[in-house]
Amino acid sequence: MANTPSAKKAARKIARRTAVNRDRRSRMRSYIRKLEEAIAGGDKDAAGAAFKVAETEIMRAAQKGIVHKNTASRKVSRLSARVKAMGA
Repeated sequence: MANTPSAKKAARKIARRTAVNRDRRSRMRSYIRKLEEAIAGGDKDAAGAAFKVAETEIMRAAQKGIVHKNTASRKVSRLSARVKAMGA
């Protein structure tokens, strides 16, 4: 347990940031899940709309440091390819 006042404050800050990061990560995963369901359902229009929302959420998570920028780009690229493959 933290002993000094500064260490106690740091522990409080870490707890707050962890909660925020957890919520942001959960939000990103929820949008990805909705996109996955649209792709599985075969609804091209719904998948396109879900992709647009999921892409912005993934990139926002990367900007906030929740996921690495390259990881976010890779996720977006793979999801985009799957959505495009539905049209073919």
